[in-house]
Formats: sequence, C-alpha cells, structure tokens
Amino acid sequence: MNVERDPLERIAEALERLAPAPAPLPSPDGHDVFVWRGDQMRLTPVAQPRRVPLDLIQGVETQKGRLLLNTERFAAGNPANHAMLWGARGTGKSALVKAVHHQVSKQYPDLKLVEIGRTDLKSLPDLADRLSEADWRALVFIDDLSFEGADESYKALKSVLDGGVSGAMANLLVYVTSNRRHLINRPDGNQAEFRPEETVEEQVALPERFGLWLGFQSLDQPTWLSIVHGYATALNLAPDDPELDRTALQWAAQRGARSGRSAWQFVIDRAGQLGLSIDLRDAAIKSD
Repeated sequence: MNVERDPLERIAEALERLAPAPAPLPSPDGHDVFVWRGDQMRLTPVAQPRRVPLDLIQGVETQKGRLLLNTERFAAGNPANHAMLWGARGTGKSALVKAVHHQVSKQYPDLKLVEIGRTDLKSLPDLADRLSEADWRALVFIDDLSFEGADESYKALKSVLDGGVSGAMANLLVYVTSNRRHLINRPDGNQAEFRPEETVEEQVALPERFGLWLGFQSLDQPTWLSIVHGYATALNLAPDDPELDRTALQWAAQRGARSGRSAWQFVIDRAGQLGLSIDLRDAAIKSD
C-alpha cells in the first residue's frame, strides 16, 4: 500500500540533495597545510607546500620577530592577535606567514595552516564553524586581500574576527596579507548609493579588528643584495660568481623594483645564464 509522504519531508530531502552535508574534517596526521574549497565545503591537504626557510627572509627582522612571537603564543595556547601584513608587493608578506608557521609547527605539530582564497571568502564563517570542531589549532591565511566597490564579502571576515554569534574561537587565528593598509577600496564619486562617511568608517573599522599590524616597505640596495646572496647560496649557485652583484643590480634597475620576489627571479635567471641545473622541487624556496 502506498502511503502519501509528508510534503515537508519531501522538501527537506530535496534540499539535502541540493546542499549535501559538509565533508568531514581530514585527519591532520602527516599534513600541516590545508586549502579550503568553499564550493565543496571541504578542507584539502597540501602534500608538498612551497615555502621559504625563515632565515632566508631578510630585511624585515622586526616584522619577523613580532609575527613569530604572536604565532608561538597562539600555538602554546596563550592569547594572541589576528594579524594583518600590508605594504609593497613582493616584500615577503605571504612568504613570512608560511615560513613562520612552518618554523613554529616544528615545536607545535598541532598547529596547521589553512589557506582560503579570495573567491571563497563568503564561506569563511562555515570554515570557522568546521574548525571549531577540530582538536588542533588553525592559522587561517588569506593572501592578497582587498575589497572593491559594492563587494560586501568583507562582512564574512568581520564576523569571524568578531567571533560571530558563538564568540571568539580559541583554536583559530586569522592572518591576512594586503597591498593596502585600508582593506576596503573607497568607491568613486559616481557611485551615489554609497555614503562617504559610512565608507570611511568601514575602511577604518575592518583593519582595526586585527590586533597586530605589520608594515612592509621596499628594500634598500644592501638588503636586497643580501637576499640575492641568500637565495644563491641556498641553490648552490656559483658562490664565487664575480658578476653576481653587478648583474643583480642591473636586473633590479631594469625591473624598477627591489623585492624578495625580484631577488628570487634574478637568481633563477642567473642560474640559466650560467647553465646550472636546479631542481626547484627540492629547493623549498619560493617568493610570495
């Protein structure tokens, strides 16, 4: 005998098929870096994360020390602040986040790095809810962050930084990098739907939710050359190369920038000029 099913029950089942339950948290064993896939509501482990050894990141000693101390406190279960790293492109902001995490996780293996892409930011509260179930600590990393015009996805970030309805989570900390000190780009005068005073208020209010601000400036010439030498040594690149400094400065002049990224790119180019073979998979070095 056919029994007529409750219409609400059928609707509920249909909604479950459209929005399946989030995938279970992966085991943290054997992995210390994960990527959040917002469309799949899933954490995916990164088998071979690329990162710079901490001692190769130069010219930002103050920023390095403060971020390292903040991360160590968090990993040890002590109070720590969300951090915003802002400033010039290619100066090592994201490289520093990854290197600091890797360094601290050697002592505290339960500290994991979870990277979320800019396009997945609206699902950040969902990620935070999932991580609240974990028995490990998570640095949630958002790289190259900024918001344009009517983009309101910053509210998801604001909610997590404020702790949301469930309050601040002891096992989660947010680190972001940005080329802007003010994360929200101010709309132009043609966008009449925005009230300028409200825009300015939100520009200030969002960065203020980060307790730790770290600024990064363009590198001076001696520091940049020091970085070049550090990369060249790490890659076993002709340590007695008499033309290294001259060609490096020529490269920087042509590019119009001195940064950790340009130093890395120069060293790769120089290796090619010298006909040296480098296995980049084993180098464990990559600029931000």
